[in-house]
Amino acid sequence: MTENQLTTELAERRVRFQVDESVYDLDVIMGSAYLFLDRCYVFLDRVGDRRVQVVLRTRGAASEEELGALAGQFANELLNQALRKQIGEANGRLREYIMARALFSADGPSTIDRLLAELDAEEMASDDLDIPVPWEKPPGA
Repeated sequence: MTENQLTTELAERRVRFQVDESVYDLDVIMGSAYLFLDRCYVFLDRVGDRRVQVVLRTRGAASEEELGALAGQFANELLNQALRKQIGEANGRLREYIMARALFSADGPSTIDRLLAELDAEEMASDDLDIPVPWEKPPGA
């Protein structure tokens, strides 16, 4: 990437350019590349210190204008992915708090505990054998 322009190298069905990792992290570059897999073949290669070469090869014939547009779309997706990453990092702690609160702040016993307690109560209420329970009053008392 140069100042305000993407320096591209066009060939038949292929556009090649480099991305500076001091501007876009590798995970941002890879996230952008992933979103292009349905449109074209994507090749990534490290060509220098903190520089990644991206080659986008179309699946069919493409004009120079289409190749240039494809490179421009990739550049836009780099910006999109960088912003998504930044927002995700900024909201990470809030997201963790909400998940923890949802998982650990349920009031009272869980549904399984309530069902087991109901079954125990039913079993205790219907004692067909009339087995005396030591803490109950004896019959006739």
